[in-house]
Amino acid sequence: MAESLRCVLVGTGSVARLHAAAVDAYPGATLVAVADVSRAAADAFAEVWGVPAVYDDLERMLTAEHADVVLICTPPVAHREQTLAAFAAGAHVIVEKPPAPSLEELDDMRGAAATAGKQLAVVFQQRTGTAAAHVRRLLASGALGRPLIATCETLWYRGADYFAVPWRGKWETEGGGTTLGHGIHQLDLLAYLLGDWASVQGRLWRLDRETQTEDASTATITFRNGVVAQVTTSAVSPRETSSIRVDTQKATVTVDHLYGHGHENWQITPAPGFEAEAAAWALPDVEERSDHAPLLGGVFDALRSGMPLPATATDPARSIEIVAAIYASAAADGALVTPDDLASHPTHRRGFASPVIDMRDAGR
Repeated sequence: MAESLRCVLVGTGSVARLHAAAVDAYPGATLVAVADVSRAAADAFAEVWGVPAVYDDLERMLTAEHADVVLICTPPVAHREQTLAAFAAGAHVIVEKPPAPSLEELDDMRGAAATAGKQLAVVFQQRTGTAAAHVRRLLASGALGRPLIATCETLWYRGADYFAVPWRGKWETEGGGTTLGHGIHQLDLLAYLLGDWASVQGRLWRLDRETQTEDASTATITFRNGVVAQVTTSAVSPRETSSIRVDTQKATVTVDHLYGHGHENWQITPAPGFEAEAAAWALPDVEERSDHAPLLGGVFDALRSGMPLPATATDPARSIEIVAAIYASAAADGALVTPDDLASHPTHRRGFASPVIDMRDAGR
């Protein structure tokens, strides 16, 4: 293993504390500096986490600190520029989801990583945890039979105060609505379990909130292995839940949680006639919950050993492609979108702005 990694962090909003805690929990990494456009926010964050250096400019921090890893916790519209600056400075990048507000910008980030010989890891922490890894192995091995049908629900609640933040709810600053900002978590976990997607049909809805973007979306996704998944994402659901269900030939797999899962959130129910096999499907005795800490820890291990990134941090484009396809389908009145369609799409590789069906007057 290499010496301790020098980490710097840009953007000290709410998610930044999860990154700081993950670095603090890892013995081979140290958070040496933070930056934020608000110097007062950066100072306050540094005081809480005991960070020795504070900046209000990323370039100055990169020049001064010679970082091994840059943790990017800013809004999506800043990710491309900040990621390219980090690679130019010789650092690896760990960036919060969504990695970029467009597929073209993500392509630029991935290309810059390859040119610099550095790693780009995206934080989709729902992939982590021993339960998710175990279920993924069961599905891939065929132990549960062929997966057939799935549901994926992100039913969250975000009030008017949430959308009052100036950069939220606007195509030009947030890049998308609840599908991109919230649903992408469970979509990423679904794709982590089931693999590559084959087609998407989607719709965007504005049901209640004052926002340019959608506050709900619905979609049907088919996967290359033949699974058909129905997806619902909402920012207007008072009883919040994050749920995935996969029905296979031999069992039903479910995970019901909110913002993170452990073994108690997962259940594998055998189909009639397969009860005798269920003991072999049991979750492992040792539990690790989903969180930023195992994801960043796995990335740090890989960087220090020179090994490839773990599966929890690879395939940064897969879930954002699914999201882009939902937006592209909505823009085409619910038309079916395939990966080939998306690869050459005239507009939706550059951004996700799409027509939203406004239902707010329907019930008045």
